[in-house]
Amino acid sequence: MGMGYRLNKTVVLVGMMGAGKSAVGRVLADILDVPFLDSDAEIEHAANMTIPEIFARDGEPFFREREAQVISRLLVEAPGILSTGGGAYMQEANRAEIHDKGVAVWLDADLDLLWSRVRHRDTRPLLRTPNPRATLSELYRKRVPIYALAELRVRADPSYTLHDMARRVVKVLLNRPDVLEKT
Repeated sequence: MGMGYRLNKTVVLVGMMGAGKSAVGRVLADILDVPFLDSDAEIEHAANMTIPEIFARDGEPFFREREAQVISRLLVEAPGILSTGGGAYMQEANRAEIHDKGVAVWLDADLDLLWSRVRHRDTRPLLRTPNPRATLSELYRKRVPIYALAELRVRADPSYTLHDMARRVVKVLLNRPDVLEKT
């Protein structure tokens, strides 16, 4: 299926939890016929623990350190699609490295859409608070100006399927021949 594209740089999907980074990333990697990498999954695999367990046992700063190491390592592998945790792009060192070696694409979903996707999941350590909606809203307010620093942006819409969203990302990437070319 991925015949006809050449990916020259790793595409790093950034955005809030629930924006679809992993789900869209998998479809996108499939369309482009490149590896799909997920920094959270890599961290869990290396630590042999889930992210919530790492947060609980070692705290967020320790997790962020591991995350930076993993992102750094994945960025020098063959070009692929890299899905990152919602907080990864907030770290300046990660942003610098992503801009240097890859390209950041912000999957921009509004708060209502994000909430509709994350509210029934118990896998989000940052939302284990008395008022998860308010917590999500606060994270959103803090993070959106930083996500806006990404070179590329694709707006999410509740009506889009994963394939719609992945195809929109491809379209945006094709405006950057240094990143993606049709062959």
